[in-house]
Amino acid sequence: DRLLPNNSTEYQSPRATPEILQADPYNRLVSRGPRFRLEGEMIRDSVLAASGLLSRKVGGPSVFPPQPPGVWDLPYNDDRWEESKGEDRYRRALYTFVRRSAMYPAMLNFDATSREICTVRRVRTNTPLAALTTLNDEAFLEAARALAKRALAEGNTESARVAAAFRFATARAPKPNEADKLLTWLASERQYFEQHLEEARKVSAGGGANEAAWTMLANAILNLDEVLTKE
Repeated sequence: DRLLPNNSTEYQSPRATPEILQADPYNRLVSRGPRFRLEGEMIRDSVLAASGLLSRKVGGPSVFPPQPPGVWDLPYNDDRWEESKGEDRYRRALYTFVRRSAMYPAMLNFDATSREICTVRRVRTNTPLAALTTLNDEAFLEAARALAKRALAEGNTESARVAAAFRFATARAPKPNEADKLLTWLASERQYFEQHLEEARKVSAGGGANEAAWTMLANAILNLDEVLTKE
């Protein structure tokens, strides 16, 4: 079992030249690495890690991170999903409480199973629900706010802060054209929220136009294909 993670094949890039694609179109010769969207648990953990919120605590009882209201409004009992506070709110997905009859939606939208039967291989689907989750789910918005605050504490210029936010999420520096697009969009978002302060307070959880703009920027970065895909 050690051979797989310890050999060079495991770390190959999924990018391929025309020559490689012609010689090995189906990757039967393992000429390149696999490329696929991360599973729901991995997405949650990586987003929390990028934002700086991820708890490294090991062991203990299940936790109840934010989820949309009404999921546990079941007709046969009056149990309620009481959201965890403090560090427990940001624990790894492994510790999220699972109820087979009312699955945690963010995991379900990324093809997590109900755990009723043993699943050797999950089927990956691609639906609008996945994007709606990472863009709008409260847990992901909290991560975006935290990433925005983390970026604002880095460097003395907006360019440095944008580069930091991008690096935290992707583990690389943005290319010049990528940084320019992000800076332009940040300015546009700030201008919008300056004219819609009530929306700014909702987005940034009480902050102003600048905090809201940075939250939206962080949210966009966390939704990059590069962040949600294994390469």
